[in-house]
Amino acid sequence: MKLVVALAVTAGGFSLAGGIAPGLKAHPGKHQHTKILTKPIAGVRNNYWYDYLSDVQEAENELRKDLDDAKDAKDRRQAWKEYNHELADARKDYRKEMIEKGYIRKGRVTVFD
Repeated sequence: MKLVVALAVTAGGFSLAGGIAPGLKAHPGKHQHTKILTKPIAGVRNNYWYDYLSDVQEAENELRKDLDDAKDAKDRRQAWKEYNHELADARKDYRKEMIEKGYIRKGRVTVFD
């Protein structure tokens, strides 16, 4: 049996999914949505981290506005879909920049039986 595990190595140690928590600010109820990072990758607070936080704040503001303007359930679903897309995009951009700067190294672990 062969097991392959993806592993991210950061300057602060190993991480599989650390530093992620549910979004707290724009969440009006029981809706599920994309997770928001609560601490910077490798503990590094740089321009990329603050850009990410700015993107999250902008997405939350847009969500509030879209939900206020929503006329029916379809509009609310569309607002949440757009919000989740924007959060995922912001996280992807932040992670990409941190990889380019060397704070995250992609690794692969193979375990043979």
